[in-house]
Amino acid sequence: MIKRFYLVIFLLFFISGCASVRHAIPPELLSSARVFGMQDIRAFSGSPSDSFKRDFVELLEQEEKGEGSFFNFNSKQTLYMLAISGGAAEGAYGAGLLSGWSESGTRPIFKVVTGISTGAIIAPIAFLGSKHDYKLKEFYTKYSTRDVVRIRIPFVNSFANTRPLERLIEKYFDAELMEEISVEYNKGRRLYIGTTNLDAQRLVIWDMGKIASIGDDKALKLFRKVILASASIPIAFPPVYLNVEANDKTYDEMHVDGGITRQVFFLHDVLQGFDKALKEKGVDASKIKYAIYVIRNGYVDPLYKEVPDRLSAIAERAVDTIINAQGIGDLYQLYVFTKYGKGDFNLAYIPATHVSKAKELFDPVEMQGLFDLGFKEASGGYPWRKRPPGLELSQ
Repeated sequence: MIKRFYLVIFLLFFISGCASVRHAIPPELLSSARVFGMQDIRAFSGSPSDSFKRDFVELLEQEEKGEGSFFNFNSKQTLYMLAISGGAAEGAYGAGLLSGWSESGTRPIFKVVTGISTGAIIAPIAFLGSKHDYKLKEFYTKYSTRDVVRIRIPFVNSFANTRPLERLIEKYFDAELMEEISVEYNKGRRLYIGTTNLDAQRLVIWDMGKIASIGDDKALKLFRKVILASASIPIAFPPVYLNVEANDKTYDEMHVDGGITRQVFFLHDVLQGFDKALKEKGVDASKIKYAIYVIRNGYVDPLYKEVPDRLSAIAERAVDTIINAQGIGDLYQLYVFTKYGKGDFNLAYIPATHVSKAKELFDPVEMQGLFDLGFKEASGGYPWRKRPPGLELSQ
């Protein structure tokens, strides 16, 4: 599980190796830096993005005129959105839930899909619909730890080598899949992945559909690197470096697991001022009806566990608690966003009744069990929770 990787922060902080020379981008150039010369393909969480706002206004204008392929404003149909959390191997639960949802015949076509960490692997496949469910099952039930990472010695910037994971990403995210995503992007659907810029300590939101629509080898390379970065747990996995250009100079950015800054995300903080932009375009926001479905690949309930009086056990339990608390806080943010915009909030998560019996970080037996659990729950009609944990008892 992810918490075991973070133990190195507590137990092995004194180990260091030779550092490579970096040419990090200055903070004042962050917002203007381009990757491979590509423009308007990403935004920093917490800062309004004019390009992202323009894009969303154009999408809603298209829908209001009845030109979109998903709903007509006059009919008050629903705009469906999906947000998939981190969780490492526990992503098997989300993969199973999506597959079971397809089996039930009630899984909608999502206008917007976001993913982070293990959710960054699931999201592009889920974005393309149920015809790719077999890939989700294969990715989250077939492979073990050795198929994802290998211990590296000597330690330099991480304890593991992610070349096996890179090969899996190259296998599942090929030019054909990117072309399919490009087609959906041009229909007006959007796919976003989050990474953490470690220098800036900020979440970076990538417009993966726009990257896919560029369609060349550089775009495919960047598409894969963003997914790898989002799933790269710092210290355990090496960071992913992106060369960027600003003011006619080349710099590097260090990107790691998006789950460091957010366990699940949407776009509300980069779309600040969105209501005003809609009014300026004459779009009636009151006609927008939407539903957000959040898949948390983890628990929300506190799970009792007797902790041995041992440094490693205490550290593991402490980090596990921190990550769980962060994840729940992110759920509350999304809930408040939907309530502010009069949206429909829906949450799924691993039930407390499931007790993990994983014997390694990526245990195919445990992952198969989680996949089957998610599939069974969703195929029978998942009981989506309408509030985050702790609020269910307030009514």
